[in-house]
Amino acid sequence: MNSKPFKAVILAGGKGTRLRPLTVSFPKPLVPLGDKPILEILLLRLKAFGVTNMTISTGYLSQMIVSLCGDGSGYGVNLDYVHEEEPLGTAGALSLIENLPENFMVMNGDLLTTLNLNNMMTFHEEKDADVTIGIYRREIKIDFGVVETHNGEFLGFKEKPILHHDVSMGVNILSKRVMKYVEKNQHLDMPDLILRVHEAGGKVCCYQEDCYWLDIGRMDDYAQAQIDYEANREQFLGIGIK
Repeated sequence: MNSKPFKAVILAGGKGTRLRPLTVSFPKPLVPLGDKPILEILLLRLKAFGVTNMTISTGYLSQMIVSLCGDGSGYGVNLDYVHEEEPLGTAGALSLIENLPENFMVMNGDLLTTLNLNNMMTFHEEKDADVTIGIYRREIKIDFGVVETHNGEFLGFKEKPILHHDVSMGVNILSKRVMKYVEKNQHLDMPDLILRVHEAGGKVCCYQEDCYWLDIGRMDDYAQAQIDYEANREQFLGIGIK
């Protein structure tokens, strides 16, 4: 599936407290993977899918992000910025962006993925969705024997079970229609916006594909991302995508 070029909003305003001390001196989207910061990897991946119109939402240590990325010409894209004077959440920052198109992608600036961005946008457009949530099947290993009980009576054991849950990837596509639920300069997180749309009868869809995804929010995930990125650099950068 191929979609026409679309606009992307990259959320890069968080403090990354779970990655301290790495994020004491620079913002989480600039934490390096190999020889590139995470944010640069995302910009190059978006560019590989034909996305050249991007807005970066900044907050913590914003000047470092602007200094690195500039106007985007070094990556072959057009970049502009909005700045949160106070944290507005993962959806509230959208109220600062003018002239949003009919459909646009919003993604966290600290993730590593091989998600096919064009396929997700095409899915959203074909469904005529108000919101499309990128989801990933996450495996959770329980390193203990789980005891099954009922009313205080033993029923059995499950030895170190593996659970599976669909989790949000931090990649969403929104229709401009949902902006009526986003108040100017008011804090709002993406899950709360999605719930508002759903409760109002809007169409919320979920998109899932067989891909790699990792949210680089904890030190152990960051360590794993270093290994995986070095092993599959071309895939993450979108090299060879047609």
